[in-house]
Amino acid sequence: MKAHLRTMTVLVLLLSLAACKKEQVRDTEVTPEPTPEPVTQPDTNRLDPRDYSDARNLDNPDSLLSQRVILFDFDRSEIRAEYRALVAAHASYAAANPTARIMLEGHADERGTREYNLGLGERRGNAVGNAMSAQGARGNQLDVVSFGEERPVCTTSDEGCWQRNRRVEIVYTAR
Repeated sequence: MKAHLRTMTVLVLLLSLAACKKEQVRDTEVTPEPTPEPVTQPDTNRLDPRDYSDARNLDNPDSLLSQRVILFDFDRSEIRAEYRALVAAHASYAAANPTARIMLEGHADERGTREYNLGLGERRGNAVGNAMSAQGARGNQLDVVSFGEERPVCTTSDEGCWQRNRRVEIVYTAR
């Protein structure tokens, strides 16, 4: 019985010590400082597709500078109204970048003689070159070459194909 009494005494002592244990009180609670709103800086790397002086727009599909083919009507060398803005964009680029060099490649469809188509391709290239010069491009930046009917993009003999072959391609040899 003595063992039982000793166990009970030890148990009572442990319970009384547990009941007397003080609760730790924090003096001040630490509150996290609010994080400031991030300051948004203007994105200077953002590309404006209407900035025709920026060379990055030559490869930007949203910019007119990425378009480099001008189509012509049958037996004509006048620039169609729908391509005037495209020509103006490339002229602006050339004016803003004096080291740029542009090759204007004139093409024709398969109809007509070889000599006539070479002349027509040259007239088309010169028409684009003259329009670009009038809008600020320097003459030493532009070269015109005619391929006539020698480099077709389409070889089917129908109007849709001929239309694609009546063109001037703007090729940058230096940006």
